[in-house]
Amino acid sequence: MFGLAVILMASFLAIFGYWIASDNTPNANDQIPQIALQDPVFSCQFLKVRKNRTIEKKNPVARLWSGQMNPYKFIPIENYQLIGDSIFVKEFADKNDFSLPSYQSFHLLDVVYPLALEQKNSILQGEKYQFSTIEKHTQNIDKSVLLEQVEEYFIIQKSFLFGTDRYGRDVLSRLIIGVRISLLVGLVAVLISLTIGILLGALAGYFGGKTDTIISFLINTVWSIPTLLLVFAIVLALGKSIVNIFVAVGLTMWVDVARIVRGQVLSFKEIQFVEAALSMGFGHWRTISKHILPNILGPVMVIASANFATAILIEAGLSYLGFGIQPPTPSWGTMLNENYGYAISGKLALALVPAFAIALLVLAFNLVGNGIRDAIDVRNEQ
Repeated sequence: MFGLAVILMASFLAIFGYWIASDNTPNANDQIPQIALQDPVFSCQFLKVRKNRTIEKKNPVARLWSGQMNPYKFIPIENYQLIGDSIFVKEFADKNDFSLPSYQSFHLLDVVYPLALEQKNSILQGEKYQFSTIEKHTQNIDKSVLLEQVEEYFIIQKSFLFGTDRYGRDVLSRLIIGVRISLLVGLVAVLISLTIGILLGALAGYFGGKTDTIISFLINTVWSIPTLLLVFAIVLALGKSIVNIFVAVGLTMWVDVARIVRGQVLSFKEIQFVEAALSMGFGHWRTISKHILPNILGPVMVIASANFATAILIEAGLSYLGFGIQPPTPSWGTMLNENYGYAISGKLALALVPAFAIALLVLAFNLVGNGIRDAIDVRNEQ
């Protein structure tokens, strides 16, 4: 049940990750270099400054799938002061950074609105600003209202539960978005391995003879090649795209399924209900699909669960070695590759967080596989 709960939680994060993560930009790739390599539970005050360009707002479904570009630039600050029509900020300085902190000033309108470049110098008429946005919309706003907006909505506090990486990205957000890659590669790999493995295993076990000899030779040949080397070869042949990586992992995992299915079919085809089906004139494919395969689903589900865990490990290993998912797409293996060196310098969390996530998800699938095995094992029944 613990394993099932972890899988369900991971699936929920994979589906709704962009709605949950604090950094919901595509690939959780919003970089803030000033706060790079911060420790877990880091918190800082930020000034939100509106980018002076048009940001297309996606519908909820599109945002759920690929995230939403951030219309604001976040500037970490230590303090600020409102003077006239500008806000002066003292930029955040890391405790290990001995350089003098820099100061910046921003016009209040430029903080709140995407201003047209030709009208950066707004016109103050009495207590009202008159200005044009990049959409060429002329607007008016009271100075007092603008001051309230800046202090209430554009000076914010942000926390980073697992700290930030070397690019100043939120580690937790990338971890949440990265679970989608792990589950997708596991799902695709299992579907490919089940399709090939069940087909070849059923053919070998049911028909025997030369068919069994040829398929068994193929199984033993693929079995003799180290899995990671075979994945390397397929990825190098097909390319490093996400789809090719999914396919490569799946093409290396069908052997276990084929061996299990072959052995199960060999034992079931001698049972009387199979002989009865053949004596009634049922064809071979109907006998296999309707009478044999439904009775061997238990062992197949167990091996599928184990393959799911193995696929996650293989993808993480590929990404760690640089042959898997390419940046900036977040992958737990890629996060390990980018951050393992910082563990030596005391930033253990950067390496331990993705490593623990991989271990927890693999453990969950193995626990579920063991649970399925115990549930279908009649010897455990009292």
